[in-house]
Amino acid sequence: MKPYPHIYLAIAIIFLASCQSTKIPPKSQPDATQTTPSQKIVTLDKNFKIASGQTIYVPVYSHIYHHNRQENFELAVTLSIRNTDINNPIIITSVRYYNSDGKLVKQYLERPIQLDALASTDFFINRNDTSGGLGANFIVEWVAQTKISEPLVEAVMIGTDFQQGISFISPGKVIKKIPNL
Repeated sequence: MKPYPHIYLAIAIIFLASCQSTKIPPKSQPDATQTTPSQKIVTLDKNFKIASGQTIYVPVYSHIYHHNRQENFELAVTLSIRNTDINNPIIITSVRYYNSDGKLVKQYLERPIQLDALASTDFFINRNDTSGGLGANFIVEWVAQTKISEPLVEAVMIGTDFQQGISFISPGKVIKKIPNL
């Protein structure tokens, strides 16, 4: 076998080139802060005239049972409030989270917020927060100065463990209307 130095050199260069780092520089990442719809903190004074409003009950689940009720499957919860009116804002006056015993766990709003036409907002409960229990719920209250299309209020629950995953929604139910019709 004749020595072919140029072939050995080519093999050595290929070998060395393959040993170099193939690390690709990261692409520029978009800003982590998400843009949210225009939400203004508002003050409801005596001049604010209420033409419509509701109190909405939304059942949520911080966990569900599986394996003959011997194990819990923990769930993250996102409460979504969507103003479905094309032209008018709504004022969200209260978002409260209650546990299975009906005790207040968290009050989400310190002051009312305005949700512009077709805008939405959400409130999140981490899957590790089991303070609500299986019978937890949100109570959402809103008002508007004109008659409007009712907002869509629902909860989305999701959980994943190993190769299992589950997700489902829970729609809100109106329990009180303003004015009482």
